[in-house]
Amino acid sequence: MNRPPRFTFAGVDLDPSTSTITGHYEVGGRRFSETWGVGNRADLAAPGVAAAVTWLYLFGGVSYYKAMVPPVLDTGDLALSDDEATFLRTFYLDGLGEFSYRNGLSLDDLEVTGSRFQAPDPVHVATKQPRALVPFGGGIDSIVTVEAVKRAGLPASLFICSRPGDVFAAIEAPAAVTGLPILRATRLLDPQIFASEAEGWWNGHVPITGVLSALAVVTALAHGFTHVIMSNEHSASDPNVIENGRAINHQWSKSDTFERGFRAVLGASMTNGPEFFSYLRARSELWVGEQFAHMAPYHPVFRSCNKAFYQRSSDRLEEWCGICDKCCFIDLILSPYLSRQDLQRIFSGREPLENDDLAPVFSTLCGLVPMTKPFECVGDVTECAAAASLAARRPDRRGNAILGSLMSGAAIDDATIAALLRPIGADAVPELLHRNG
Repeated sequence: MNRPPRFTFAGVDLDPSTSTITGHYEVGGRRFSETWGVGNRADLAAPGVAAAVTWLYLFGGVSYYKAMVPPVLDTGDLALSDDEATFLRTFYLDGLGEFSYRNGLSLDDLEVTGSRFQAPDPVHVATKQPRALVPFGGGIDSIVTVEAVKRAGLPASLFICSRPGDVFAAIEAPAAVTGLPILRATRLLDPQIFASEAEGWWNGHVPITGVLSALAVVTALAHGFTHVIMSNEHSASDPNVIENGRAINHQWSKSDTFERGFRAVLGASMTNGPEFFSYLRARSELWVGEQFAHMAPYHPVFRSCNKAFYQRSSDRLEEWCGICDKCCFIDLILSPYLSRQDLQRIFSGREPLENDDLAPVFSTLCGLVPMTKPFECVGDVTECAAAASLAARRPDRRGNAILGSLMSGAAIDDATIAALLRPIGADAVPELLHRNG
């Protein structure tokens, strides 16, 4: 399709009476609107909310930009600093890296136009009693984060986002186990975007975690929270493939690069605002799996299977499918720490490691075949190979065909495994959580 000349940010509206925010966008002669709800009794006039809404609005446009991928992002009447414009371009360019790679597109010519200004003095957010908002998706990462926050004694609520009137059973069941209150946000896409195929528009993966991160920060400010605690681990920064010198990362908006960039633009616009960071930034998925293995109340109810999160509720599975990349990864990362019998129960008798037909999936996860890391939220090849190495040593896995095959080419030494179970690199986690992590 021909690319129209520009994508225009056409304005954002706040409705205090309904605690909703609506962003408007124009591209190719079409107008799109997306609406976000930030929970009942939200104070949309609170200091810092307007600055955070700017990034929710800017990030939210990505779902409509990708339909026609014009070379120009025009912020219209919204003036940005040079640093903000640079970060916005990075969000679209690298956040859509997988999208452009899979569609054979280059977005290297992307340009951000609009007014520029020297950033004014940041807005000061009033000091409050510490209180954390924890985005929660029901998987092992967010469960481990929640339990660390609870151990630290930091008052907290879960942040759960869905379409208005919709809930995901795979999130609600583990959320109930946490015992924490839930602050529910909503995201309503413009229905036109679901006609992409009929319209001949481009389609593919968007950096949704970036949009949800901004929505969580807006929600935190509007409800008086002091921390927004994400659950993005170290290997979320690991790319799936390098294409023409560019790192393509399915999880870019979970990466350290995004976290640092978003924290920087928030810090430039407000002081004393919510601390935004990932509790797991310096942790491996292997460490997360080890921690989760001790959290038995969650074992019967958590479900990270992709098929539990389909858009249409009628399409969602009520059990693990046992065959998707995510099922295979979760089984593998837990296999060193949970018995074969425990994992058979978790997967309702469909444990992936017991299905020899899935050997190619595990080989890909462990880097034994010349393929890219799966475009999924899974760990890197070293983490996966380390998990396989540990699992293969368990007496109850003796004779497992998949693990035996992996050990012929993916065995990991003890020193590497030990390093994966220690902090890796830096993070922005405050001492309170480090002390109780």
